[in-house]
Amino acid sequence: MGIPGSGLAKGLAVTLRTMTRRSVTAQYPDVQPDLAPRTRGVIGLFEENCTVCMLCARECPDWCIYIDSHKETVPPAAPGGRERSRNVLDRFAIDFALCMYCGICIEVCPFDALFWSPEFEYAETDIRELTHERDKLREWMWTVPEPPALDPAAEEPKEIAAARKAADKLAAQQAAEAEAEAASGAEAAAEAPAGAPETPDRNIKDTKDAKDTKEEGT
Repeated sequence: MGIPGSGLAKGLAVTLRTMTRRSVTAQYPDVQPDLAPRTRGVIGLFEENCTVCMLCARECPDWCIYIDSHKETVPPAAPGGRERSRNVLDRFAIDFALCMYCGICIEVCPFDALFWSPEFEYAETDIRELTHERDKLREWMWTVPEPPALDPAAEEPKEIAAARKAADKLAAQQAAEAEAEAASGAEAAAEAPAGAPETPDRNIKDTKDAKDTKEEGT
């Protein structure tokens, strides 16, 4: 058993420590707070990456994401190819009055179209105004902070490694073509002097014959 009154003494000690500390007042909104790097404020939309796969809307536990789209026919990329159809985004809205900021929509998006933004100043006087359309979501996209730098010892992402491999292959192919063109040009330059002396000799002979003919006629 503890000493009688020890709990009261601990409580009074906490009170005394708090009373002796200088109070700090956050001067909001004149001074913006320092937010954590992974603050969950609102969700930004990068609509160029959205393929209207509907995964975010289907996985949302609150059903607060509304998406509308239509199909368009895309002409074939090459002659003789088939026409393709693709989904075109018409509406992407999130009702933040229902959203519980679980982040499932961001995690399941396979094309990196949704991101967390630290923006938190979006209060409204009418709850119906908390449903924000894609234009507003796109504005919030530009407040998304840059991702943290990778660990220097971390492995290179597969996408970057594949792109680098393709670029190196293309550069090697272009270098080989340039070497082949340089070699063919050198061979042509080496063969040209072998037949060139015949032309001056022939011209000299033709000139001499013409001069002799002229003298005989005279």
